[in-house]
Amino acid sequence: MAQLEAVSTPDAPAALGAYSQAVCANGFVFVSGQLGLNPSTGELAGVSAQEQAQQALNNIAAILKQAGSSVDSIVKVTIYLSNVDDFKAVDSVYADFIGPVKPSRVAFGSNVIPKPGALVEIDAIAAL
Repeated sequence: MAQLEAVSTPDAPAALGAYSQAVCANGFVFVSGQLGLNPSTGELAGVSAQEQAQQALNNIAAILKQAGSSVDSIVKVTIYLSNVDDFKAVDSVYADFIGPVKPSRVAFGSNVIPKPGALVEIDAIAAL
């Protein structure tokens, strides 16, 4: 049976529900979906998908660091967009953020994200 370890850091927003910021298991870190929330204020980092994506990615980086991993170890990413027309703007932020080996990825548009004003949610899986 896999040993599970919850990951938590004040450098990323606290979970908004019954889940962990991330869970480590079997040599991987599974990062829960991150919104573009500023961990200091709890507010969205901006009104654009680009601003929110940058903050969501920063949150993922902070969680991975706490877990003992890094952005360069990400193997899989899922991006959820409220509006698929924001894909290009979010992809440009993502391309600048991600490491030299681009992880596998999927992106979905037309999602209802359960936080008023949230335009982007991103989750990730990284190797330890």
